[in-house]
Amino acid sequence: MINKKSREEIKIMRHAGSIVALVHEQMARVIEPGISTLELDKIAFDIIKKNKAFPTFLGYQGFPNSICASINEEVVHGIPSPDRILKEGDIVSIDVGATYRGMVGDGAWTYPVGKVSLDVQNLLEATKKALYAGIEKMIPDTLLENVSAAIEDVALENKLGIVRQYGGHGVGKEMHEEPFLFNYRTNSNIVIKKNCAIAIEPMLNLGCDEVHSLADGWTVVTDDKKPSAHFEHTVVASEDGPLIMTQLL
Repeated sequence: MINKKSREEIKIMRHAGSIVALVHEQMARVIEPGISTLELDKIAFDIIKKNKAFPTFLGYQGFPNSICASINEEVVHGIPSPDRILKEGDIVSIDVGATYRGMVGDGAWTYPVGKVSLDVQNLLEATKKALYAGIEKMIPDTLLENVSAAIEDVALENKLGIVRQYGGHGVGKEMHEEPFLFNYRTNSNIVIKKNCAIAIEPMLNLGCDEVHSLADGWTVVTDDKKPSAHFEHTVVASEDGPLIMTQLL
């Protein structure tokens, strides 16, 4: 069941999303060679708590931290650690959730660490382009498949692999609600409802589509060990067009 959000719920989600945006604003400032992913986690935790919210990821199905920090070939769900030190030329995907007054904001961004290769820079730019192409299609009473198709088209245009086991999702009182959003065409007939909220999150790879989970039970990596990028916004399909929740107020 796809849950439509009330005006008040959307207002609260917008605040939750702005806290996510504050975290990403700070990530952009502090990510540099030499910083550990655990340090990034602590920074995010402090920002979320300072703003009277709760880190949605912390304890979710046993996840031990406040953010996911995924480096290079790690696609999603990387666990922050004092031993994971960022170095020049890396990329790191930071996925953040904040729960404020019972509503969730969820957003991810992939950051270059210092100077990255041209291929990796193109991967980042194309994945971000895919995100906004998908957002443009978040229009009430149209097919959710249009969002998936827009993301897939950008991936194919740039000859990038598409992560198929993971995708976007409804979001609201829970971090994961219906519907699931594929990042490629599936001939789905699901209709986008007015005032539904969906986390749109393309995950594109510089190489193959295939991924697998590591022994920690969380970290997902590409099979060919080539870099992966992940960009995500929480978006409401309003009568005035797509509303991005995970932006600064």
